[in-house]
Amino acid sequence: MDELPELYLKGIWLFNEGEFFDCHDELEELWTEIQGEERKYIQGLIQAAVALFHFGNGNLGGARKMYNSAREKLDLYPSPYMSIDLERFRIDLQHSFQELLDAGTTYPDGVELQDDRIPTIYLAEQG
Repeated sequence: MDELPELYLKGIWLFNEGEFFDCHDELEELWTEIQGEERKYIQGLIQAAVALFHFGNGNLGGARKMYNSAREKLDLYPSPYMSIDLERFRIDLQHSFQELLDAGTTYPDGVELQDDRIPTIYLAEQG
């Protein structure tokens, strides 16, 4: 894939604007059209957006489940991938969920998505 699809770029922009539900919609449209190795990667990005959407709405079980699914897929890919600094994104995503992850399978009181921990998707440095 030489040129990045418009839906991909729009999805990244929506993610970085904190519009996780709309990001999910854009990337899901791309996911239905795409074939090959990028498909599972796009699904991982969709699940990361859904995880943050659930976390922001207090659905801790859904957030944890989607985070784990997203990481399972995103961890399959090198960084950078499709022009994203994927390593930085994985680290920042984990940081945003760390308190919830540390709680294990419980639903801890007072754990919520912290605005200052919401990850940003950064484009990889051009060599």
